[in-house]
Amino acid sequence: MAGSAQRPLRADARRNRDKILAAAVRVYAEEGLDAHLERIAKEAGVGSATLYRNFPTREALIEAVYRNELVQLCDAVPGLLASKPPYEALRAWTRLFMDYVTAKFGMADALRAIAAAGSNPYSHSRDMIQAAIATLMDACVAAGEIRTDISPTDLGAALEGIALTSAGPERRQQAERLLDLTLDGLKARS
Repeated sequence: MAGSAQRPLRADARRNRDKILAAAVRVYAEEGLDAHLERIAKEAGVGSATLYRNFPTREALIEAVYRNELVQLCDAVPGLLASKPPYEALRAWTRLFMDYVTAKFGMADALRAIAAAGSNPYSHSRDMIQAAIATLMDACVAAGEIRTDISPTDLGAALEGIALTSAGPERRQQAERLLDLTLDGLKARS
């Protein structure tokens, strides 16, 4: 139904969808993106029909996994700021960002194929990530913990650079060192 608003999912349908997404992340991490959808359904504890009702194609599932992980990354900001001082929240979020990028590293080819087919899984990614970074940096500036001459766009570019050069589990230690170097450079100077 083009143009009509989607009805919100019932609670049980929402739980099933969330279980499918969580199972897909696990199965794709173990077996790659060619994993059988029936395996994902079994791992989620739902029938194949439930999986296909929610995600009619493999591409739809992969795109939904990507978007769900992005939302979880960005939605982590308020909780981090509530539980940690701002600079530590920023530091913790950058680690979550690297986890996110590392997980998506293996999905890159599939996401490019989805984009080539006409869908845009990245349509709001940059804006959402920039908003998360801005929120964290604003809190750090207000607390006097970081410099004021660095923009969220600058930090976002640095994080993207670290992700591009250090993505993948085998290079995580290098990414951690580069994150520390970058974040130390943000600290307010007395």
